[in-house]
Amino acid sequence: MAVFTELSDEDRQSITVAYGFTSLSSVIGIADGDCETTYLFRAQQGEFIVTLFENGAEPLDLERAFETMEELYQKGVPCPKPLRTVEGHATCRAAGRLVAVVSFVPGSSCTIAGAAKCRSLGRVMAQIHAVLERKVKRTASDLPTGAVHGALAPENVFFLGEEVSGVINFRLRHDDVLVSEVADVLVGWAGEPNGELNRERARSLLQGYEEVRSLSGAEKEALPGLIMSSTSRRFASQKERTSLPEVAVVAYRSVTPEITG
Repeated sequence: MAVFTELSDEDRQSITVAYGFTSLSSVIGIADGDCETTYLFRAQQGEFIVTLFENGAEPLDLERAFETMEELYQKGVPCPKPLRTVEGHATCRAAGRLVAVVSFVPGSSCTIAGAAKCRSLGRVMAQIHAVLERKVKRTASDLPTGAVHGALAPENVFFLGEEVSGVINFRLRHDDVLVSEVADVLVGWAGEPNGELNRERARSLLQGYEEVRSLSGAEKEALPGLIMSSTSRRFASQKERTSLPEVAVVAYRSVTPEITG
């Protein structure tokens, strides 16, 4: 069920003071959600997204997300700039809720992305992985690991034209093998209703990715199995789950050399 927390004048003032905003000109509620309430604050310093978390958010989780965004933002990855309070904290409290603030990211999400958008998304995903990859010695058969975004779904990726303008929502950031997120993004953005990967979108995603970070031989070898697993998770909760084995096999077989290069 959707929730929306109204901010009182006192609440707005407490957020303004906590972050050192001056000349607050407008406060606009921009979205209803199940777990959070979002506002657009316009102040002398610029435009900011203020999120009130209704449940399930912990200060430590948001601190980790902020540290990840700070590192990515400093390396030029298109994501919001996280704002800390004047005391240096990742969060404050207002209206009885945990509050976090980031810079406004222009652009909009899309439900269906063509080849150009997929290529741009592939590049940005690779930027994230290249920055956050765990730098350790490994054999040729080891899969590189590091922090992944964890939710590169359409609602968390904004575009201006054909280019990614920003990736948001790093709350599900976690450590994993990097190619597992490549598989999830391929299934989420290039997967067809029958489980097969759309060749043009999938190829564009991987081409964009490898423009920034090359997949190792071990990663390419693991990709079909991870695609199969990701497809299984995607279809497991749907009404057509009785055909899940067939769909998963179709997904596995669709990872051809034409797609992976």
